[in-house]
Amino acid sequence: MSGLHELNRLGQSVWFDNINRAMLESGELQRLIERGVRGVTSNPSIFKKAIAGSDTYTAEISRLKSMGKSALEIYEELVIEDIARAADILLPIYKSSNGADGYVSLEANPHLAYDSEGTVGEIRRLNLILKRPNVMFKVPGTGPGIKAVEALIAEGININVTLIFAIEYYARIAEAYIAGLKRR
Repeated sequence: MSGLHELNRLGQSVWFDNINRAMLESGELQRLIERGVRGVTSNPSIFKKAIAGSDTYTAEISRLKSMGKSALEIYEELVIEDIARAADILLPIYKSSNGADGYVSLEANPHLAYDSEGTVGEIRRLNLILKRPNVMFKVPGTGPGIKAVEALIAEGININVTLIFAIEYYARIAEAYIAGLKRR
């Protein structure tokens, strides 16, 4: 039993803060799970490093570019594929933990951090594309993000609020979460 398994036994879940296609294809993520990792987080910086830092994505980028896709469309297709694959690998943990673990997170477009309606719309769209119960969407803890949290929780979409830097915002987010649950 690894130290991570011992942490899990004590009620602490460890998530890996990284994702890339090579780790999905090589079985590295599965090995991390076997060692006790219970979830995966991502963000645009992690994907930028993964995509720009290896040639794993080169053929796919060329194919999508030849189809006339924009840089943003290419990025999104690559990210969605990696998130979907990670979610599928983590699904047994999600099921065995009754939804307490086994998630992979995907951050909403950071350019929408101050656009509540835009954040809700993007996460709804991505949730429909991914169609997996164990994808969790990151929403920034901004004022508009807090409004998005309530709406998305009310719809039953898994949310992880990020970038909370003040107790006042933490309290507002908790209230939005509870309001979303009541609406649900």
